[in-house]
Amino acid sequence: MKIASKNFRDRLPIVGVMGSGTSSHEDRASRLGRWLARQGVHLLTGGGGGVMTSVSKAFYETPNRQGSVIGIIPCQEDSMHPKPGYPNKWVEIPIYTHLPLSGTRGTELGSRNHINILSSDLIIALPGGPGTVSELELAWQYQRPVIAYLNSPDEIAGIPGQIPVHIDFGEVCKFVESILSKPDVKNESHE
Repeated sequence: MKIASKNFRDRLPIVGVMGSGTSSHEDRASRLGRWLARQGVHLLTGGGGGVMTSVSKAFYETPNRQGSVIGIIPCQEDSMHPKPGYPNKWVEIPIYTHLPLSGTRGTELGSRNHINILSSDLIIALPGGPGTVSELELAWQYQRPVIAYLNSPDEIAGIPGQIPVHIDFGEVCKFVESILSKPDVKNESHE
């Protein structure tokens, strides 16, 4: 089912996919990327490797997609240059930041994770580490709709208990469709 953008003031919704920067989790990330590309949304990631590359590549290569691949790019701590490996080659709209912090420091104000979460209409988490945990904590703090697509909660050590975890891809799709079908999701999430 393709989601119409009329509920988003004639703009495509932005779906943030968060996950490991080193492990690709290719099967799930690619499946999710292809499905999202057919939903009439933009894809937002942190713009790096691992899950970010896998989901971006699948989204980018899906024929007849409407949305773009957006990457929120961190800088190096000692310069304003992007961190090595950023953006991955599938990012069409790189948003370069002056924000170097990540991992266990991902909830601090010097992290791009705030932009990742606040710019997304909803968040889907794939397996990841401390950076993914911090993004999920921020999603909860900023009251963004969020779901984790995991085989078990152990795939994100320290995942906040209030984040719903689903192994079934169909359930993840239903969640996304239910959120995207609501009028004005961005305003709702700030109330």
